[in-house]
Amino acid sequence: MKRILSNTTVKLLLGVIGGIVIGLVANQTVISVILPLKHILSQVIFFLIPLLIFGFITPAITRLKKNASKLLGRSLLLAYGSCIGSASLAALVGYKMIPLLNISPTTDTTQKLPDILFQLDIPPLMSVLSALVFAFLLGLSIIWVKSDKIEGALYEFQDLVFVMVKKILIPILPFFIAANFSILAYEGALASRLPIFLAILLITILCHISWMTILYVSAGLYAKVNPWQVLKYYGPVILTALGTQSSAASLGVAIEQTKKIPVLKSDVRDFAIPLFGNIHFPGSILDVVFLSLAVSQLLYGTMPDLSKMLIFIPLLGIFAIAAPGLPGGTLITSLGLIHAVLGIDDAGIALMITIFALLDSFGTTHNITSDGALTLFLSANSDKNNIESDAEKTEVAVE
Repeated sequence: MKRILSNTTVKLLLGVIGGIVIGLVANQTVISVILPLKHILSQVIFFLIPLLIFGFITPAITRLKKNASKLLGRSLLLAYGSCIGSASLAALVGYKMIPLLNISPTTDTTQKLPDILFQLDIPPLMSVLSALVFAFLLGLSIIWVKSDKIEGALYEFQDLVFVMVKKILIPILPFFIAANFSILAYEGALASRLPIFLAILLITILCHISWMTILYVSAGLYAKVNPWQVLKYYGPVILTALGTQSSAASLGVAIEQTKKIPVLKSDVRDFAIPLFGNIHFPGSILDVVFLSLAVSQLLYGTMPDLSKMLIFIPLLGIFAIAAPGLPGGTLITSLGLIHAVLGIDDAGIALMITIFALLDSFGTTHNITSDGALTLFLSANSDKNNIESDAEKTEVAVE
């Protein structure tokens, strides 16, 4: 999985570079071919999004009955609360800092785009919000009725969707990004935006550090323990996450390192660290929210209204908990939500995917390192309430 993630990131970056080169040397005829290609690729991507939502969220709900316990419920609340807090921090910083960057949409393009030669529309089977509601209702109904056959079929469908992502969605993303960047370069609007990209990267990294600090300080105060007694063991985990961009490799190191932490209850630790590795992605959700604001300002000259963000963040938190185990799973699963709620178009999504890939090392580090803070919370809470963990093992996912 480490190799898959590295290859994916390289391909995305090659898509950016290749797209820029093509856009700089392309004439109107070449761009006339790229425009319908970009449209078709975007149609395929958005067609797959409702399938992703249904294929991953519904089985995630049905699995709850196998681990229904107070410990699991509190773990889910902690993970969801952390993701919402991380996203809220990103929104707060975005609304305050992005206007100071003087980002404005580029209107002085040197060349206008030709008319699209043909347009093939591929409507999705249902809207994003419809897929989300259907996933919840069906998942809960399966639990209530105890329909083992349908539940088993859903797990097989999840495998099918996962294959669609690996064999179709991930491979076409570099071409989609290349098409978008070639158009940006052809218009002449790209060079002026590079300093903005660097500023976005820096601010987002600082937000990652800030939220991890908040989590560890809060956990330490709740547990009446110096949080450094947990964080100091995460050095090898941080280096692994930064170097590999892989939660799978990092989670293995985290499990080994946290066994050395005396302030964590062993039964809670063995349950929580693998579980949070599956459901706790505050770094990824932080990137998604901040990039949504920055890209909207960059392309459209305005950020989404606060009312839209108040809808977007709670829904995105659900997507983060049920994110599939694949590179950039949180972003890929939420693409339809980004489009439906915030109105970000194909060009904006291409920019988000590209910058997200550049931030992936820091997002992965945030995800895996902050699990220690939540485990400290959970360990202290289980002491106060005499809660024991389930013996069931959780399956490792990759983000």
